[in-house]
Amino acid sequence: MKYVRMFFALALVCMVCSAFTMKKGEEKPVYVFGIAASFKDTVVYYTAVQLVDSVVLDHQGFLPRRELYSYQLKNYLEYTMGKPDYTCMIYFSEKKAKLEREASKIISRYRKDNVSVQMLDNSAFVFEKPKE
Repeated sequence: MKYVRMFFALALVCMVCSAFTMKKGEEKPVYVFGIAASFKDTVVYYTAVQLVDSVVLDHQGFLPRRELYSYQLKNYLEYTMGKPDYTCMIYFSEKKAKLEREASKIISRYRKDNVSVQMLDNSAFVFEKPKE
C-alpha cells in the first residue's frame, strides 16, 4: 500500500510539472518584410518592414503558414500591378531592428548588381494574417 501511494504521488507531481511545460505558444507581434524578383525583369520590388499582430510562432520559431504571406505579395503583383512571373520571398522576426538590418543588406546586394529596386508603398500593400 505504501508503494501504491508513493507511485500515485509521483505520478501526480509529474502530471502537474508537465502541464506547465506544455504551455501553448503566446501571441506576439511579428515583423515581416517581403521582396519579389523576376528573371524576366530588371525591377525588384520590396515592402517596408510591417507589423503582423497576434501571431503564434511554432515550436521551432518559424512563422506558421508563411507561404501564404508570399502568395499575398505574389497575388498583389500579378493582379494589381500586372507583373507576372515574380518569385516572392518573406523574411520575419520578432525584433524590428534585426529585420530592418536584414532588409537593408538584401536591398544593397541588389543595388550592387545594378538592378532597379522599387519599394511598394504601405498604403498600396499590407501583409495580413491568414484566416485560420
